Amino acid sequence: MSQILAIDQGTTSTRAILFSTGLSPINSAQEEFAQHFPASGWVEHDPEDLWQTTLSTARAVLSRTDPAQVAAIGITNQRETTLIWDRETGEPLHNAIVWQDRRTADICAALRDAGHEPMITARTGLLLDPYFSGTKIKWMLDHIPGARTRAEAGKLAFGTVDSFLIWRLTGGRAHVTDATNAARTLIFNIASGEWDADICALFGIPMAMLPRVLDCADDFGTTDPALFGRAIPIRGVAGDQQAATVGQACFAPGMMKSTYGTGCFALLNTGAQRVPSKNRLLTTIAYRLNGQTTYALEGSIFIAGAVVQWLRDGLKIIRSAAETQALAEAADPGQDLVLVPAFTGLGAPYWRPECRGAVYGLTRNSGPAELARAALESVGFQTRDLLEAMRADWGTAADGVLRVDGGMVASDWAMQFLADILGAPVDRPVVTETTALGAAYLAGLQAGLCPAPEEFQKSWALQRRFAPAMAPEVRAAKYARWGRAVAATMAV
Repeated sequence: MSQILAIDQGTTSTRAILFSTGLSPINSAQEEFAQHFPASGWVEHDPEDLWQTTLSTARAVLSRTDPAQVAAIGITNQRETTLIWDRETGEPLHNAIVWQDRRTADICAALRDAGHEPMITARTGLLLDPYFSGTKIKWMLDHIPGARTRAEAGKLAFGTVDSFLIWRLTGGRAHVTDATNAARTLIFNIASGEWDADICALFGIPMAMLPRVLDCADDFGTTDPALFGRAIPIRGVAGDQQAATVGQACFAPGMMKSTYGTGCFALLNTGAQRVPSKNRLLTTIAYRLNGQTTYALEGSIFIAGAVVQWLRDGLKIIRSAAETQALAEAADPGQDLVLVPAFTGLGAPYWRPECRGAVYGLTRNSGPAELARAALESVGFQTRDLLEAMRADWGTAADGVLRVDGGMVASDWAMQFLADILGAPVDRPVVTETTALGAAYLAGLQAGLCPAPEEFQKSWALQRRFAPAMAPEVRAAKYARWGRAVAATMAV
């Protein structure tokens, strides 16, 4: 067997990529699916869309190869997105509540006002925010008729997307997750590596609903033979940002990566040390291998690539994301628009779920080019917010090179601006789809096909380094303007 299948279930699309055991992509398939917005600030997915696109993309990839050559499957997924399903039928009780969803802001505020946040943060590394799964579970149990009674009777299962897909892939035989996904639920103790009974009780979540937590490279079950023509073992799982950290070979403390998909997520490896953030970052699990946990500081931005989608689907000023680079280059240098893309609130380091987006500096001459430039710049500004917080928490070791990946990094203009506004080098690897690469590596590691991390990191290859070229005084002025725009947005 000489191939590994990676399933990358994201926020707006699902991809399957077949890798060689040398971790070179062989072929791939991708499908977008619908986003549902039932109320302001609410975001949902139809669980059947997640499942069907997973099934169809995997089958499309396997149809071009001999399935007998596939040694293992690795899964990576949008994190925090929450599903509850019936253990007997496998039917979801409700649409999946997506990580971007803000409906539980009042629940979070009530828990915060009651003084629970310090305990929750100390145990989970997270803040009380609608972003995470715990309050989404509570909302479902409180609002779906009969759900709490069924959950207490052990008839319901909770899972993040990985867990739901594994349940379906194994024909309901495996109710499991990995440590990185568990760490994003708000109910997992990242020090003990176990579900936290006290927090579950506080949220009213029966622990019988919860999946078994495994390492990132582990035995997650075997697929139903009817799905792909033969049973294939699932051997690697990690949440998308942690999978990208692995794919970027950020195995040494102090190494940083930032992934630009729907949102933007920067992780700084802190090794065996859990670093409590004093700047409203998250302390999280980077990966867990052989029972040993490696931690990270993480900053989460809710809107990155999604701001380009907004230009395309909302304003309809572009037909494809690729058009933004030419527009940004053509923008009037005399205009200095600032776009704060708080469409679903502000993430780190602000954590203001009630905020909504704003544009500053509009003139009658402002048009598509200026908006496109402001959209791309907003991603750079938000990344600097995260790195400033990381520098404050971790020290000067976080001043080094930033490794980047995800769809947006194809834009040379955006990456050059990122290096300019950070005042630091930005490295784009040869393989930019590092999320799927990380999942494939974890599966291959468990299957005995891939080398240990210290050997794997030697294979990481640079495609291009973007060095900062902006004058320091220009950088300072632009970042100060961004800061004023964010402050004004939060003041509304």
